[in-house]
Amino acid sequence: MAEAQSVGEQTSTREREGWVTGTLVLFCLASTVVTVVAGLIQVSFGEYSMTFLEAWRAVFNPEVIFSLDAWSAFLLGTETPEMSTGSIVVWSLRLPRVFVAIIAGATLAVSGAIFQAVTRNELASPFVLGVSSGAGFAVLATLIVFSGLAHLLPLVATVGGAVAFLTVYAIAWKGGTSPVRLVLAGVIVNMVFQSLQQGLFFFADDLGVVQTAIAWLTGSLTGTGWDEVRIAVLPAIISIGIAIGGARQLNVLMLGERTARSLGMRVERTRFFLSVVAILAASVAIAVAGIVSFFGLVVPHIVRNTVGGDYRRLVIGCLFAGPALMVVADVGARLAIPGTQLPVGVVTGLVGGPYFLYLMRKQQSMGEL
Repeated sequence: MAEAQSVGEQTSTREREGWVTGTLVLFCLASTVVTVVAGLIQVSFGEYSMTFLEAWRAVFNPEVIFSLDAWSAFLLGTETPEMSTGSIVVWSLRLPRVFVAIIAGATLAVSGAIFQAVTRNELASPFVLGVSSGAGFAVLATLIVFSGLAHLLPLVATVGGAVAFLTVYAIAWKGGTSPVRLVLAGVIVNMVFQSLQQGLFFFADDLGVVQTAIAWLTGSLTGTGWDEVRIAVLPAIISIGIAIGGARQLNVLMLGERTARSLGMRVERTRFFLSVVAILAASVAIAVAGIVSFFGLVVPHIVRNTVGGDYRRLVIGCLFAGPALMVVADVGARLAIPGTQLPVGVVTGLVGGPYFLYLMRKQQSMGEL
């Protein structure tokens, strides 16, 4: 009890000292610059020939930026006002892809950070814990079998991700959980849902739907537009806002269950609620960008190594670093092979897979089964 009281006093002291540091501010500014530069590079390429200067001029066109009619068309789906050809190409076709990358990057990064706290496992992420494959199966079933429910993709993905996460927890539970059992259970659930995903293709009789589904399964931002932005923006804001508000609870969870209970926290209720938030955040990204593998694993580690482990800083850092890395990865996927656009999930998988192995080798003890 005295130990818990001491921990609580130390936590209060840290809170009084403040959590906004110069490192955090510089990190967020640098991430913002990377996002803007990568976004400008992204909008400069496409089938419609434009110079870099013409594309950037269209991006910062004040007649579009300060037009309420234009933003009503973009965000509410009303009729698009008259604009120059360059502005239409950039604002209607190219910029939405950047905005979707920003939303997907932020939500996946925040989701991964939350999962690592609620499981107290630095190997946890939506992909590793099976949430991505569960949400992916639900969305794929909607695209192929229940296409009339396409407007409910975030909700459908959330239900699928929740079922997968609860299944992982049930498999891993043995009077409690351990990092090893959670990872192994995640592998099992991933395999099951991936098999179910492959089985769904037998029900698809439209080649176009099959091609879209394959691109989506590998995590692709090609062809995304304002429809995807409208689908994702509200649940993304909600989940990220709750994550920021719950950062203190995440810090307490990282202290361990016994300490958290002694500090008055209802551990299981808090863990369940924050897990739902993480599932919602991951599902938003999966619904509009597909399964972008290992992203939610890598980004929180990069942020943690830069700004520290305080979750008030970590969540904010992920909110800025996630979009920067996602837009950069998408630019890399687009420009890696001339004339071909790779799925962004291929790039993140090539980076995240080895990083996952590095984390496993780095841990001195993975714990007992």
